[in-house]
Amino acid sequence: MRTKVNVLVAVCLLVLMGVFSAFAEGNLRYSITVSKFPNESGWSGQWDVGDGFATILTDALQQSGNFIVLGDSEMRQEAMQEQDLAASGRMAGGAKAPQMGRMTPAQLLVRGSVTHVQNETTGGRGGLSFKGISLGGSGGKAEVNITIYLVDSATGQVKASQKVVGVAGRRGLGVGYHGGALGGLGGDLEGFRKDNVGKACEDAVVQAVEFLQKQLESIPWTGSVMLVSGDKLVINRGTREGVSVGQKFNIGSAEELVDPDTGEVLDVEMTTVGVATVTEAKEKIAYCTPVEGAEKGMSVTPAN
Repeated sequence: MRTKVNVLVAVCLLVLMGVFSAFAEGNLRYSITVSKFPNESGWSGQWDVGDGFATILTDALQQSGNFIVLGDSEMRQEAMQEQDLAASGRMAGGAKAPQMGRMTPAQLLVRGSVTHVQNETTGGRGGLSFKGISLGGSGGKAEVNITIYLVDSATGQVKASQKVVGVAGRRGLGVGYHGGALGGLGGDLEGFRKDNVGKACEDAVVQAVEFLQKQLESIPWTGSVMLVSGDKLVINRGTREGVSVGQKFNIGSAEELVDPDTGEVLDVEMTTVGVATVTEAKEKIAYCTPVEGAEKGMSVTPAN
């Protein structure tokens, strides 16, 4: 029986990962953070639906492979407190002590709110949960309405917004997240109370990730030349950002076109001096073929 259960869990995990795997290959990545989603629906249950959705979305973005996912503002604040403590001299120093000025900035911010929740929960048998994923038979119905905003951290402008409706219906075998499961096999194989709102949130998350991935096409991806020496040209983007061997990048000088009335950057004009090909990609940097006229600080953009 245990062997069959393990096989079932593995198959369902692979199905869930397959939803996003097609997007993960060959795409340049952006740093992103998800804020907590306030629950404005008036609904209350066994868990906070807003926090639950934000947690699931953060994990799904990480699994998608299209983003460099950062901790939320609360987690980043705690990290800064650790850095402040290390800088104060009140804790042991050394190479592993957290240092200031090393945190990865978020290019994109995701926030929103839960606007409506409808839930009809029923008991059931034969379900189980594993690492936040619910696997079960038929049950009740639930619907979750969520509004999502994608914000450019550099300007504070809303780049795009979307309303998603997650629905959990009756089905023979469902795959979805549920509230309290944070790790390990945590279900009663003989039966447990299905978390239909959690399944509705999982459905909403799939839609949210697809929406966010589509927005990447309209968001400029840029880097900078950090070293030019002989036959070496090094850029400040690596495998973390999705850079791989063989990719080609435009190298050139960029000039911002600034609105004289508001100070807002309206566009960027780039004068390309050449195209570099990646020969070696490390986590945060990449080595490229040399380009005549390239200089440290020049801009790097994907070559079409």
